[in-house]
Amino acid sequence: MMFEKIKAFFGTSIIHTKDVNFTLGTLFALIIAFIITNYLLRFIRLLITRKLPIMDKVKFISLFQFIKYFVYILVIMFTLNASGVNVSVLITASAALFIGLGFALQQLFQDVIAGVMIILDQSLRVGDVIEIEKRVGKVTEINLRTTRVVTRNERVLVVPNHKFMNEVLFNWTQNHNVVREDILVRVAHGSDVELVRQILLEIANKDPRVEKKPKAHVFFENFGESSLDFTLYIYVTDSFAVLSLKSDIRFEIDKKFKIHNIKIPLPQREIYINNPR
Repeated sequence: MMFEKIKAFFGTSIIHTKDVNFTLGTLFALIIAFIITNYLLRFIRLLITRKLPIMDKVKFISLFQFIKYFVYILVIMFTLNASGVNVSVLITASAALFIGLGFALQQLFQDVIAGVMIILDQSLRVGDVIEIEKRVGKVTEINLRTTRVVTRNERVLVVPNHKFMNEVLFNWTQNHNVVREDILVRVAHGSDVELVRQILLEIANKDPRVEKKPKAHVFFENFGESSLDFTLYIYVTDSFAVLSLKSDIRFEIDKKFKIHNIKIPLPQREIYINNPR
């Protein structure tokens, strides 16, 4: 008698049409399936990520989020079908809606697919310093749809992931953390070029932010019209904060040049005036 009452209760229809009979039992089965699936997916995620480094864990969780949505859809379809709901009718009735949503969410799908590709091929990682659309920033978060980048002036860029697939991306730290930077220095003709090189290398090697391996070096680039052109090449690990480092080095160069009477020239032009008188 009790069993018959329970069966009748769970057999109560919530939505009943010619092709669809959605009962309390189906709703209860969906809730149980969601709870079991949620705990199972959480257990699998913890099992896989427990020994992963932080950066790899962040990437996997982002990818796992996409897989979780797909699994939930499969669970809903399977549970409804097992509960006697004609799923094919629902799919057919929703076909036009799905097509409309597909066109409307086309950009979203591109971003999600691009996000999955970024995680899989590891072309972008949290902590990477990148240059996109002539802006330099550090990647702080990679999601399925967007990537957050903090610029040097502490502004946050929220970049849709499809931009990383469609546009040229410079990843400054993809191969390693050490990045080469250059500082252009011009001195007047007649300056002691060996002294110039010595001063530049001394300043670079003195700064603790400049890497000792590889060593800094100086190139004599050109005999310019108004100057002798040198380039100081330095290697740094914190390329994100390199602007302040280069500024400090330029201050020190100016100070040392004044001490050694090395002139930084201004462009010179000779003007000839033809007086017909």
